[in-house]
Amino acid sequence: MRVEDIMTKKVFTVEQHDLIDRVFFLIHYEKIRHLPVVEKGKVIGIVSDRDLYKVLGPKNNSNVVEGRSELHVIPKKVQNIMHRGVITIAPDAYVSEAAATMANNRIGALPVIDKDHKLLGIISATDILRVFSKIEKANEEREKRIMAGISHK
Repeated sequence: MRVEDIMTKKVFTVEQHDLIDRVFFLIHYEKIRHLPVVEKGKVIGIVSDRDLYKVLGPKNNSNVVEGRSELHVIPKKVQNIMHRGVITIAPDAYVSEAAATMANNRIGALPVIDKDHKLLGIISATDILRVFSKIEKANEEREKRIMAGISHK
């Protein structure tokens, strides 16, 4: 299975000069955990929900959790919290390679880029777990049929 088969193609992005309140909005209202930082369509960094929480601190995080409608985000730019030198993957790479790369680097997502470094999508650990669970469930069902003596269904 290839990365392009399971990657998310509708990717929310930010630019390095955006304020982190945009990151906050996208993470909380679009329910995403990783935002590629792009410049002219090319990936130059990535920001995660954990990066955002580090900047906001525990006091602001508790306000968000409690559902208060007011949050004063520090007027910093994305460039101050993003990770540069982001690890990426090609769309034709195997999903197993993406999983190994994420595990070995202890990261939760990989932007998917073409040969010109243009963003095509993103693959996350959640995407991989979703596919793994479907495959494993199918294997378990097959095993149950074999144990019951049913050849095909």
